[in-house]
Amino acid sequence: MNQFIAELDQLFQTMRSPAGLWQVGLLALCLVLAWFFARAAKSRVPTGLEPGKLKIAAGGFNRVANPLLALIFVWLGKTVLDRFMNTTLLKLAIPLIMSFAAIRLMVYLLRHLIPPSPFLKASERIIAYVMWATVALYLTGLLPELGDTLDHISFTAGKQKITLLMVLSGLLSVLITMMIAVTLARLLEGRIMAETAVSLSLRLVVTKMLRALALLVAVLIALPMVGIDLTVLSVFGGAIGVGLGFGLQKVASNYVSGFIILLERSIRVGDMVTADARYGKVTHINGRCTVLKGLDGTEFLIPNEMLITGTVINHTYSDPSNLVKVPLAVAYGSDMAAVDSILLDEARQQPRVASDPVPSVLIRNLGDNGIELELNVWIRDPDQGQGTLRSDLYRGVLKRFHAAGIEIPYPQREIRVLTAPEA
Repeated sequence: MNQFIAELDQLFQTMRSPAGLWQVGLLALCLVLAWFFARAAKSRVPTGLEPGKLKIAAGGFNRVANPLLALIFVWLGKTVLDRFMNTTLLKLAIPLIMSFAAIRLMVYLLRHLIPPSPFLKASERIIAYVMWATVALYLTGLLPELGDTLDHISFTAGKQKITLLMVLSGLLSVLITMMIAVTLARLLEGRIMAETAVSLSLRLVVTKMLRALALLVAVLIALPMVGIDLTVLSVFGGAIGVGLGFGLQKVASNYVSGFIILLERSIRVGDMVTADARYGKVTHINGRCTVLKGLDGTEFLIPNEMLITGTVINHTYSDPSNLVKVPLAVAYGSDMAAVDSILLDEARQQPRVASDPVPSVLIRNLGDNGIELELNVWIRDPDQGQGTLRSDLYRGVLKRFHAAGIEIPYPQREIRVLTAPEA
């Protein structure tokens, strides 16, 4: 620890010397110039390449332009100062700037291999800075001393001695192995999802299980690499079991229900279902919930456990055909043969109405004001809704009824006035 502090103090002493101040000032000037020129050139770089190609033109340039310009300016300044003084700090700054540019570009390209997420986007710069700080400590010779210092900070878990260096190394190993595992899992998922001969539900089950298995294997491989005994995890496994038994019971139930739904294929992506008084199209079957998108664009998140234990109406489970009932009425005395002909002909004119089963007209009731009818038609695209079809049918029927002189009744009341007998 003392040697580590001594080396840091020697570095600061060098920076406070006249030659060191010249180099620090030149380095600051080079960084400012690099930032200014990179910002000026940013607007002239396209945001991406043509569709279907990697869109890394602007993104990659913005991440390496600043450090590369700084590298050029520092190298030119070092060439000039070499004639007058020892440029130790600038010699150290050049590999640090080079490594910073390489790390930033590597982290940016890695983001294209891992599924995008807000956490990854927010932590991209933090990961780059941590990696660069490690390289900086290594190049300055301070990394071994820092490692020894972290190795002396420890605690005991059972029979296992765990140091701070071991924890940090374990986190780094887990992060790297998880990135590799997720990348490989994503490549396999792409191959699996491309197999259209296999049902979509089965493909979703396989990909979810594959990703979970990849993450588990990554953790099991990373921890022994830093000397952590896997038996230590038994304590945490017991705690997780207790948590699942109490606070996480519902969460675990929803995840298990999600796998059951995918395996038995009772609900599939694209089905039109009614669940918990919500009607919509199944767009996603996630681990915890299933997403229904209503015909008005509203999305409902239904817990998977509710879909297993409750009643679910699947309107397209075995057949996508759905019955649409269109109620209407005609006045008493109307020609029912002409009414039936108009209704059936209008139904056949609608492109969404299926020809099999054929449309039909039923008399529902002999009402107080007229004959109550019901036009039944079948459609094969229930995800498009029924409101537009009903509206088109009503418009066409009104026009035809008006041309044929068929009256649509309205509420009528007959009033009799009884006069009192004369006294």
